[in-house]
Amino acid sequence: MSKPLTDQEKKKQISVRGLAGVENVADLKTNFNRHLHFTLVKDRNVATKRDYYFALANTVRDHLVGRWIRTQQHYYEKDPKRVYYLSLEFYMGRTLQNTMVNLALENACDEATYQVSILEIQSQAKCEEFAEKLCNILCNNLLIRIIHIDVTLSNFPQVEVADDWLRYGNPWEKARPEYMRPVHFYGRVEHTAEGVKWVDTQVVLALPYDTPVPGYRNNIVNTMRLWSAKAPCDFNLKDFNVGGYIQAVLDRNLAENISRVLYPNDNFFEGKELRLKQEYFVVAATLQDIIRRFKASKFGSTEFVRLDLSTLPDKVAIQLNDTHPALAIPELVRILVDMENLTWEKAWDIVTRTCAYTNHTVLPEALERWPVDLFQNLLPRHLEIIYEINRRHLERIGKLYPGDFDRLRRMSLIEEGDVKKINMAHLCIVGAHAVNGVARIHSEIIKNTVFKDFYDLDPQKFQNKTNGITPRRWLVMCNPGLAEVIAERIGEDYIRDLDQLKKLLDFVDDDAFIRDVAKIKQENKMKFAAHLEEQYKVQINPNSMFDVQVKRIHEYKRQLLNCLHIITLYNRIKKEPNKQWTPRTIMIGGKAAPGYHTAKMIIKLITSIGDIVNNDTVVGDRLKVIFLENYRVTLAEKVIPAADLSEQISTAGTEASGTGNMKFMLNGALTIGTMDGANVEMAEEAGEENLFIFGMRVNDVEAMDKKGYDAKSYYNSLPELKQAMDQISGGFFSPGQPDLFKDLVNMLMNHDRFKVFADYEDYIRCQENVSALYKDPKEWTKMVIHNIAGCGKFSSDRTISEYAREIWGMEPSLEKIAAPDDPR
Repeated sequence: MSKPLTDQEKKKQISVRGLAGVENVADLKTNFNRHLHFTLVKDRNVATKRDYYFALANTVRDHLVGRWIRTQQHYYEKDPKRVYYLSLEFYMGRTLQNTMVNLALENACDEATYQVSILEIQSQAKCEEFAEKLCNILCNNLLIRIIHIDVTLSNFPQVEVADDWLRYGNPWEKARPEYMRPVHFYGRVEHTAEGVKWVDTQVVLALPYDTPVPGYRNNIVNTMRLWSAKAPCDFNLKDFNVGGYIQAVLDRNLAENISRVLYPNDNFFEGKELRLKQEYFVVAATLQDIIRRFKASKFGSTEFVRLDLSTLPDKVAIQLNDTHPALAIPELVRILVDMENLTWEKAWDIVTRTCAYTNHTVLPEALERWPVDLFQNLLPRHLEIIYEINRRHLERIGKLYPGDFDRLRRMSLIEEGDVKKINMAHLCIVGAHAVNGVARIHSEIIKNTVFKDFYDLDPQKFQNKTNGITPRRWLVMCNPGLAEVIAERIGEDYIRDLDQLKKLLDFVDDDAFIRDVAKIKQENKMKFAAHLEEQYKVQINPNSMFDVQVKRIHEYKRQLLNCLHIITLYNRIKKEPNKQWTPRTIMIGGKAAPGYHTAKMIIKLITSIGDIVNNDTVVGDRLKVIFLENYRVTLAEKVIPAADLSEQISTAGTEASGTGNMKFMLNGALTIGTMDGANVEMAEEAGEENLFIFGMRVNDVEAMDKKGYDAKSYYNSLPELKQAMDQISGGFFSPGQPDLFKDLVNMLMNHDRFKVFADYEDYIRCQENVSALYKDPKEWTKMVIHNIAGCGKFSSDRTISEYAREIWGMEPSLEKIAAPDDPR
């Protein structure tokens, strides 16, 4: 096979990525060289890749900033409703390429920086990921400016290390010290004739940093605001004694710890005080900012011209992304009642019409429940407010359901027990005018089970907003070859309107299109195989099926079921080494929450299986197992375009939605999965016959819960399952530590909530169907085309449009505003 084109070469021939940019190449080159000159260290004459990166980033940023300013001017003049999307985490991905694509600058930058590969420059940009939204909605995204966590594998399953991504500076952010805000902690509450006062608090300053997020070729640039914690005042070096100086340094560090480290908090709740501080910090700073901007209303104005806060819901929508920013509800009440002197009734009406809540999980261990004692110490006024919210809430329920004390207990915001706790999901539901799940099946589950009492009380609140992904990053950027092949058949408008992918159904039987799609996939596989060989020192067969499962490591995502299939396949190859097996390279990647021991042991099991399988000469290149270390957006952009098979195998009823499943589908991977999360809608859009669906449905799982799940009956009745489990428990994959996986074995045999064994037999049978189809490349690729054609629903453009119309009370627009160098 001929050597595939590099992405650099491919971009030269792809119109779909804006290579015919209108920007003046000479001007770009001049600006690039100017920035490079000022980037170089004085005593160093040779530019490094980092120098090139910062020079190019600053050049591109110059084009971005003008659009950013004009966006703010444009919308301040119109005074529209603003959306504030509160989330503790955004996975941004790299900013440089995303910005060049969205501003149609990529070709011009390529020409201007011919002396060094843009791909090499981009490799220096180790930053963020954010699902850029196309719709013209004035949106501010709020979170904490914080040190990220990378993970590495050593003698332990996973070791967390700090990723100090800001050590060389960040060319994309702009500090805004003029909007610094105080955030209060601890203290006590005084009830006076003048009102309630929260006094004797410790103050931490929130310093905002703004990052521009460009829309796709519409000259609109939204803002992501990150908050950094700063000590309130510097100590006076003239007046210190040694003890006082040391304590001052310690106090300063304590204050700034809020934005020093991240708790990776996904489906695993750790109730630590620092985490609660972080959650309140971003909420308190943001709400002060919202009120300031609402009152000022005009661009550049510092005067408060709008003082009637009753109109706040007409101009502000606050979306709570999961329960992490739930404190926005009592904090907004506190501002309105304690500081703006509104009555409780008026304040509560404003809060509920302003806030909306997105639920992301139904797993009990992932739902936030904060101890009352922690609140009493850290946020005493907010505890009082939550108690009052709960009193009024229970009073309403008591009138509607007199004598139903069990219902009162179930629906209370305060959970009684050995430790009284605040249920943050209940707080969000009570304080929001809209509650949504993120896939249709997930939204039905929260209405019928988890939050059924609340649905019965206020059915009009509950909605569904199926997740989406941006085709700009997850096709145009990461898979330019496929993007161009599609554009050659149906034009380039699908990038803005992903529903147009349905037109590809006309080409399902087109031999030329089938060959082109298969060729692009093979080129992507060869590039990723070279990357794996370089990174993991494992020889990969690029003609093998690339079987990929990348996601958080968690019991419900059932990486263990994947492991059992690997062991079963390994045993079958060993038993019949002369049989014509479909070769597979199985890749599993993801991170475990730092305190989640079981997840870390799952990683250890995967790597231990790989050590045995990859070094077995009988198996050879027919089966390889690789754990993708430190999985992140940048790695996802490499592996997703190369994948043949996407593993979406969670127990039915446990995955809220998933977005990785959509990314794989859009990039030409087939899905093996359960009817869970967005898989259900993917099967509807592409046709269930074009996915490999297996296992229990939600009603089957519910029936098994009532009947009881007996893992040992499956173990005793399925010989291949028994063999695999005996190998794990007997030390076959850990010869130096035979008991290494005893906890995993005990969990699977005796208290597996996610019923791995119950789906094992059907999963193995379904994998056999996968292997059989892979032997027929043409039919496989035709099924791939059906999947790509069915991806239209899963664009984030559709998702955000639904949020806008049905939750935020706004109408999205495809308006394109004038560029900075165009007349207004």
